[in-house]
Amino acid sequence: MTQYDVLAEVYEWLISDTKLPPDEFAASFHDILSLLPSNAHVLDCSCGTGQLAVGLAGRGMQVAATDASEAMVRRTAELSEEFGASVRAVRANWEELPDHFEDDTFDMVFCVGNSLHHAAGATGRGAALESMSRLLRPGGRLVLTSRTWELVRARGSRLDIRDRLVRRDGRDAVVIYRWEIAPNWEDEHHIEIAIAQVDATGPVLVRSELLSCWPYRYEELEVELHRVGLRTEVSTFDLEAENYMVVASKV
Repeated sequence: MTQYDVLAEVYEWLISDTKLPPDEFAASFHDILSLLPSNAHVLDCSCGTGQLAVGLAGRGMQVAATDASEAMVRRTAELSEEFGASVRAVRANWEELPDHFEDDTFDMVFCVGNSLHHAAGATGRGAALESMSRLLRPGGRLVLTSRTWELVRARGSRLDIRDRLVRRDGRDAVVIYRWEIAPNWEDEHHIEIAIAQVDATGPVLVRSELLSCWPYRYEELEVELHRVGLRTEVSTFDLEAENYMVVASKV
């Protein structure tokens, strides 16, 4: 099971400057959020360190946030307290969501930050999407963002070292990704992410974690969404773009 327990402590270095403030993260979904009723019930089911969940709560929404990592959930709760936001933070993987929430509870479910590829293959991905769909009210929407895995696989195994330092809380770090691309789409792949903190007066501090992932083609995702009763309303998929977003409504 992918945990992010190590990376949770340094996850800020993986969030872009524009999305680090919670209100700015939520604002990046402004057009989609405008579809919601006032006082909407929203779930962020891959919440990370909570920037989106806290930003949504700041807009007056009733927000729940879940993550498979206990450390991520703790950090979400800490961020909620820092901003005085009301967020129900729960440790749960996708398959466990129905154990914590009633069916037809949410007006919108977010699964963003390129999270779905951590579900174990087509079976795990289908189970995750089924859980998310169950929690949506009829007409509710799933908002999902993903890497364009067609591009990732085409580039093969490699080492990506970011070409600039990232500064957080007065500290600089270099972000490094090591990709292990398996021979076949359905095989388990790996991404090792390292945050190397650079201190001019001391040693470099490196935190890294090896994460499992199972990539998928966009066309497979479309079929799987349809299979769990979700109809695509919006898609920004482009084979030349690094990432895309899908908004799918519950039939």
